[in-house]
Amino acid sequence: MSTPSNVAYQVMWNRLISVVEEQAQALVRTAFSTSVREAGDLSAGVYDLQGQMLAQAVTGTPGHVNAMADAVAHFIRRIGRDNIHEGDVYITNDPWEGTGHLHDITMVTPSFHRGDLVGFFACTAHIVDIGGRGFGADAASVYEEGLYIPIMKFADRGAVDETLVRIVRGNVREPDQLIGDMYALATCNEIGHRRLIDMMDEFDLADLTGIATFILDNSRRATIERIAALPQTSTTGEMTVDGFAAPITLKVKLTISKDRILSDFEGTSGLDKKGINCPLVYAKAYACYALKCAIAPEIPNNAASLAPFEIAAPVNSIVNAVHPAPVALRHIVGHFVPDTVYDALDKILPGVVPAEGAGCLCNFQVSLRPRTDAPAPSDAVRREVLTFNSGGSGARPAFDGLNATAFPSGVMTMPIEATEHAGPVIIWRKELRPDSGGAGQQRGGLGQMMEVGAREGHEFDIQAMFDRVDHPARGRRGGASGGPTTIAQDDGTPMRGKGKQFVPHGRKVMMAFPGGAGYGQAKDRSVDAVKKDLARGYISAASAADDYGLSAADIASVQAAVQRGEDL
Repeated sequence: MSTPSNVAYQVMWNRLISVVEEQAQALVRTAFSTSVREAGDLSAGVYDLQGQMLAQAVTGTPGHVNAMADAVAHFIRRIGRDNIHEGDVYITNDPWEGTGHLHDITMVTPSFHRGDLVGFFACTAHIVDIGGRGFGADAASVYEEGLYIPIMKFADRGAVDETLVRIVRGNVREPDQLIGDMYALATCNEIGHRRLIDMMDEFDLADLTGIATFILDNSRRATIERIAALPQTSTTGEMTVDGFAAPITLKVKLTISKDRILSDFEGTSGLDKKGINCPLVYAKAYACYALKCAIAPEIPNNAASLAPFEIAAPVNSIVNAVHPAPVALRHIVGHFVPDTVYDALDKILPGVVPAEGAGCLCNFQVSLRPRTDAPAPSDAVRREVLTFNSGGSGARPAFDGLNATAFPSGVMTMPIEATEHAGPVIIWRKELRPDSGGAGQQRGGLGQMMEVGAREGHEFDIQAMFDRVDHPARGRRGGASGGPTTIAQDDGTPMRGKGKQFVPHGRKVMMAFPGGAGYGQAKDRSVDAVKKDLARGYISAASAADDYGLSAADIASVQAAVQRGEDL
């Protein structure tokens, strides 16, 4: 067989990306949890014999896929090459050898072609419950956070481990959802395997050695070329966020060399007593993602294009939490890593990175149950409902921030219909939040307003997973800060931004999610852009006048045009 040409290898590379995207879409279509089906909180990828990621699906989050890039090597080491067989499926939710917390299930499947092991498929998905205290920050150690599944075989030569399934089913609050998701994860890897074998047969490949070398060599070279074109210097960045009971500070020193970039988080706050700590693998995932977005966004994501981005952090800092630290909400800290990196990078590459945004997802989980203050109706039930929501992203150097859009996680906001279908929860209100985007030449993206309650006969606990209550997104280059997070019950009872809190029968929770910050001076924003924001309801008349200097006559003109139904 002749060696394929570079053109043929490029076709195969594109095919691999389509293979793993079909793998991811199979997971979306078969998953039970709304976090996977509706929000896309997942990842999928294909790996070579050494566990190096060759291609990732477009669908998915950087926290999952970049962390999973390191995970497959752990599976190979733990299972042992002599114990890898056709028909096997491996599983874990180990926070330090998976993707950062117990609520992510990672599955790895070896791929055999004509009797020989040629690579691996892996996928990860967030699951709604893993037992323990539930999804939240209240635990004091990882032992309280739920059921731990070490790297092991979910299926051995095609036979599912029913003992494992029974143990999982007996320890979680939503067993049907979780077991269904486990089978969906295994199935999507199988889909990827089938498509890979089709490709190998089509191109008459005995193994993936040639295409793997082509992908990794070209990706490494292209990434290093981008790095070499940057100023070889060092700078620092930092930001402070709410934390759990006290603020935490993230610090990074960015050092650019000719063939690598080192992000050193020396000086970052130490471990928190509650579950917002972040394993290094997850902090690394988002630091690498931030740098790739800014420096080499069009180079495909794989082991070689990630390798030049190196991460260091002190052990037992909040971005390098080690066992048995509580890590359930590791995403809160991990999602702020990119803005910390950008605070440093902006000093080297002005006009490239955005202003700060909402950062972490605005998630909450409600644990619904029949009311206990009075007799409950016979049809009242217990349910766990998790919903993902987004604040606004930061304004960009040449464009406004995106409204209600998750950056850096990239997950989608869950539709109200899907959320209400999952249990007896009612979303009374969900809309964009006016005036929450920071003023600037480019305006920050808007956050959201939400009102949440339960159906008649139910009470609930809400696990709040919010930040930016006391530390809203900061503007860049003269831009204003975004709006802060607020949370309270509808009778005015204040609530905390994090932790499990009881909501009695008949009460609602009123939430305002943060906006992204502005970029550049507000006085430099075009009058037409301010008028359009006012017409769309993105800003109030007071903001148009006070923040942007729009005249009373122009404000009245816009308001009149809106009343007439005219489009500005």
